[in-house]
Amino acid sequence: MKMPVLLGISAIAITTVLAGFAIAQSSGSVQSLRGAELEDTRAVDGVHKQIEGRMPRNYRQQPPLIPHSISQYQMDKRTNQCLSCHDWAVAGERGAPTLSMTHYLDREGNQLDTVAGTRWFCNQCHVPQANAPELVGNDFQSSSTSR
Repeated sequence: MKMPVLLGISAIAITTVLAGFAIAQSSGSVQSLRGAELEDTRAVDGVHKQIEGRMPRNYRQQPPLIPHSISQYQMDKRTNQCLSCHDWAVAGERGAPTLSMTHYLDREGNQLDTVAGTRWFCNQCHVPQANAPELVGNDFQSSSTSR
């Protein structure tokens, strides 16, 4: 008695999945969520050259850009290779900028000896500076030039 019921449920499930695939394939091309046409895509090189030296910040409290490649850096829940140079304990001897003290504050504002978990993944805010084309048109002006 159980076997015919299982076969019937399996047949219905398979039919539903196949019908879903057929509908998805015939629904047409991908549309923009805004309803506007997407601009032409731009060809982008796979590798962009790093810009040497530090780039100026464009606005107050902008996270600094990273002036070196981080492609081989390990950053996971146990390891953050950025801290091998930028942690306050070693930055002076490595000649690297020290992290802001805000990186050592927990959510309640208590000062910690290690980087807070909310600031552990550096590339949430900091990105490598590279000579790459704009992906989206932009007319942003630095706060120091727009006065």
